[in-house]
Amino acid sequence: MKNSILKSRWFALIIVLTAPLLYVIDIFIINMAISDIQKGVHATNGEVQLVIAGYLLGSASFLITGGRAGDYLGRKKIFFWGMFFFTLTSCLCGMSQTAVELNITRFFQGISSAFMVPQSIAFIQVLFTDQKERAKAIGWYGITLSIAAIIGQILGGYLVSTHFAIAGWRLIFFINLPVGLFSLWAIRKYLKETEQKIDKAFDYSGAFILTISLACLIVPLTLGREAGWPLWSIGLLFLAIIIGAYFIYDQKNKLKLGKFSLIDIELFGIREFNIGLLAVLFHFMLHTAYLLMSAVYLQKGLHLTAMDCGLYFLPHAVLFMISSVAASKLIVKYGKKVLQAGLFIILISFVLQILFFKSYTSGVVMILTIGLYGLGNGLVLPSLLTMALKNVPVKFAGTASGTFSTFQQTASALGISIIGGVFYYVVSQHSSHPDYFKAFDYGLSANIICLAIVAVMIYLLPKAIKN
Repeated sequence: MKNSILKSRWFALIIVLTAPLLYVIDIFIINMAISDIQKGVHATNGEVQLVIAGYLLGSASFLITGGRAGDYLGRKKIFFWGMFFFTLTSCLCGMSQTAVELNITRFFQGISSAFMVPQSIAFIQVLFTDQKERAKAIGWYGITLSIAAIIGQILGGYLVSTHFAIAGWRLIFFINLPVGLFSLWAIRKYLKETEQKIDKAFDYSGAFILTISLACLIVPLTLGREAGWPLWSIGLLFLAIIIGAYFIYDQKNKLKLGKFSLIDIELFGIREFNIGLLAVLFHFMLHTAYLLMSAVYLQKGLHLTAMDCGLYFLPHAVLFMISSVAASKLIVKYGKKVLQAGLFIILISFVLQILFFKSYTSGVVMILTIGLYGLGNGLVLPSLLTMALKNVPVKFAGTASGTFSTFQQTASALGISIIGGVFYYVVSQHSSHPDYFKAFDYGLSANIICLAIVAVMIYLLPKAIKN
């Protein structure tokens, strides 16, 4: 009987891990298909940037609300409907005929992910009460994220290169259908509903204000450049500042009145937390922008097929997984030195790519330098949250993690808009013969600036993690 209960818990873990699996796949898979998507829906460079940024924007705006929804309405219910709408919007993305349709459905796909993904971690806490089993389950959560990145890169390249009855790029969205249907069936049949906590209400207004503020920031940064910075784009940027300031006021006011707020403003009184946020901002900006720029460069600049492009990133994904596992053990002993070593490896990778990523460079050299980036990033990315949150009081732990996740997604969207904008701006300067080599160099130079800022932030963090 005990063995059957144990087995059912681990089977339940497989079910809940389908959420982060699909979510991360849909981040990485899109990079391999970006060129074909642009042709398929006749999108401008700005519109195709928004395909990635809009997904991240939708997710960032509702992550905290999505996690709270599971507490308030029941995690099984929110997980089921989050997965349902993620699967539905994935199919709608695949059926889109225009860039506007794709960006709208992609945004709502991001929103639905914000409701299903937080339930995964919550279910792990409920399913595994034993500390050792819980640690193992959380380890599988991290492994799933790494596997999803590999699957996204390889599967994206394969599907785009495949020609069935429909265009290959549409399959990257339809592939979510069978996994989504299995997950919906399994959620309904095998997961049990959790206890509902109705002590506090949602901060619906806070989520709405944050979404509008981020949209007013991301949309003009993405589309304004190629439109020549018209008055509407400048106006939206000012509006983003005004609404953002009102959001902060709104959150402070709710905290004073004892109401539930989306973000606990008291967190920003913690020095290490603020430093960590800045490190997250610039690191995820450079990371997401790099994945976009390198995929576009390899396909449009070097004329590689989507499949070959995906294979070029395979060592990157594998080395990232290996170094992230190693970092989780090394960080306890060596503290921020692990992150500093990772940043140095990333710097070497970027410099080598600026020097050697040319049309005559061998594929082996390119694969190795991209892999070097994965090796360094694995030492930084998973451990960044650990270092930044280590001095945050326990009472803020949940709120701090939610705030970091929101900030992380927002930073990724900004990276696509700002650094990706630099890349596409240089490309657009030579419309008859786009210079992807020069654009990639400029983009990597912007990434190196971000890397330097991250290095300063890491230097300012405390040295070690105490056991």
